[in-house]
Amino acid sequence: MQSTLSHTGRILLALYFLFPGIMKFAAWDMHVTLMETHKMPVVPALLVLSGIIQIGASFCILANRHVAICAIILAGMVLVININLHDFWNVYEGVNAERETQNFVKNLGIFAGLLLLASMNLKQNGVGD
Repeated sequence: MQSTLSHTGRILLALYFLFPGIMKFAAWDMHVTLMETHKMPVVPALLVLSGIIQIGASFCILANRHVAICAIILAGMVLVININLHDFWNVYEGVNAERETQNFVKNLGIFAGLLLLASMNLKQNGVGD
């Protein structure tokens, strides 16, 4: 049962990042607009980098390779995204603060799941505290 739960969780977390990673390229203009609305710098470079990281890390996690490293990288990315794109404490025209608060809190849950995934993988591979 534990194996089934951990594999299912790992796969679902990977898919959670794979599809948005692909959408970074498929819906390029929408993502550029979102990032520009939040006054992010060097938007095209950050968008390409985030898409590559999400897709690459997802494939590694799906293949059960370098899981801890990829989970930690994605966790860091979630924090950066949360602070820069779900900054409910700032006011932007056309941005719903209530929705951004919800996304911020949801992302904290995803962040926690990634930390647990990394921790479980390290423990499984015999890496101590």
